[in-house]
Amino acid sequence: MSEEGLSRFSLLSELSPEDLEALEPHLEHETFRAGRQLFREGQEADGLWLLDRGRVRFESKRVDDLGCAAAGSALGAMSLVTVGSREVTAVAEEEAEVRKLSRTAFHRLIEDAPRAACRILEGVLRDTASALREGLGEGKLR
Repeated sequence: MSEEGLSRFSLLSELSPEDLEALEPHLEHETFRAGRQLFREGQEADGLWLLDRGRVRFESKRVDDLGCAAAGSALGAMSLVTVGSREVTAVAEEEAEVRKLSRTAFHRLIEDAPRAACRILEGVLRDTASALREGLGEGKLR
């Protein structure tokens, strides 16, 4: 997929064409057949996953019915800057194409294209703030 396709992810929507071009070589591309795990609950969270095509279901040993993510979703953005384990398992419901930006690759991007890396961090913070506001509006955060 082209760099223009990356701008459909809200996390990356503020990146310029030059920033997207700088990001592209840092992304790993992978296809997952239906039923295959992208990542597992308890596994080290090691980067951002961009779901280009397909649908991913979330599972947990602790919580039922976590829902799904569709193409255009960004998964695990906080793991670009924080160390910890995955809270859920992500399973491809149908064949899924993803691009992954590992934490290590993100650190290289900071050196190679600091403006692009800063814009990505702004997107992570923007999406996190939006999720917090939504949670507060629904009374879920106390």
